[in-house]
Amino acid sequence: MASSGSSGSAVPATSAPAPLSPAAAPQVLRRCRELVAPALGEAIDTLHPWIAEMARYALGRCEVGGAPADHSQGKGVRQALAVLGAQVVAGPAEAGVPGAVAVELVHVFSLLHDDIMDGDTLRRGRPAVWKAYGTGPAVLAGDALFALAVEAVARTPHAGPAVRQLTRALGDLVRGQADDLLFAGRPWTGPGAVGAGEYETMAEHKTGALLGCALALGSRLAGAPDRTVTVLDRAGRHLGVAFQIADDVLGIWGDPAATGKPVHGDLRQGKKTLPVLAALNGPGGAELAELLAVSHSLDDAAVRRAAALVERAGGRTAAVREARRHLATADGLLADLPFVPGPAAELRAVLSALADRTL
Repeated sequence: MASSGSSGSAVPATSAPAPLSPAAAPQVLRRCRELVAPALGEAIDTLHPWIAEMARYALGRCEVGGAPADHSQGKGVRQALAVLGAQVVAGPAEAGVPGAVAVELVHVFSLLHDDIMDGDTLRRGRPAVWKAYGTGPAVLAGDALFALAVEAVARTPHAGPAVRQLTRALGDLVRGQADDLLFAGRPWTGPGAVGAGEYETMAEHKTGALLGCALALGSRLAGAPDRTVTVLDRAGRHLGVAFQIADDVLGIWGDPAATGKPVHGDLRQGKKTLPVLAALNGPGGAELAELLAVSHSLDDAAVRRAAALVERAGGRTAAVREARRHLATADGLLADLPFVPGPAAELRAVLSALADRTL
């Protein structure tokens, strides 16, 4: 992604940071969430009360009707990336907060709309917003969060470049979602089949664009030079592809207690995920393709059989391998920049934890 905007002073060169254990990541994520929470809450408070309630519900902070609640709705990875993006370039953590608020609002907006488009009735074990409040209200809430995200960075000293960074990511996110929806109507095999390369481009846009934006916004708001911002954006995009592949793996074999979604949900919906696409080219791929061709009528036994065929054909192994390749690329990009050692080590711990937890 091309960059423009602040020229910032270069970060002094440092030696590579000593790696932190992935076990340190939860503490890093918690610290960043706690830093961002007041600003995120203040932004949501500016919305229409009904829209604000839906936003709080989506974040796990209230029940339908507004009664306070404390449901976990994610670990705040994007918030942490924005805060760490500021810190790795020698900026204060607070500099990344507006970016963290913006990417979190965009993330929630995308989830509200994704659940409607995919027909998902649950989100982390609770009724999705559209099931709890209705489709129209959920669309409206998503639109409001979209606008509020842009406003969050428009009020910063780096407003012009920051808004452009965010809107480019939003454009890519929409492009990726469009491709994902179109994939559903394409055949599993033959000339019109979805290729692995097409899938990864979709994943970069749908998931990677916002992760890259989080890192890039944090550094841009801290005054980093354009080259640094661009590299962080690229690293985040690779992380996003790995993250999306991990979601694909969990969508077939994940524990519903942890994912909040039914087991084998992606297979039931006939989604074009990387484990399945890879398996179609492996041993048993023809049998899998024949089964998926009638996916609209798969019963529980057939879905379990499809999952077993995907694994036997090497789909799960291939997906994990590809995700780890993207994680290694992201780590390599980060290693090439002269970052502040402590925050850089924390950032790598977060990346390692994502790999160890999900793959």
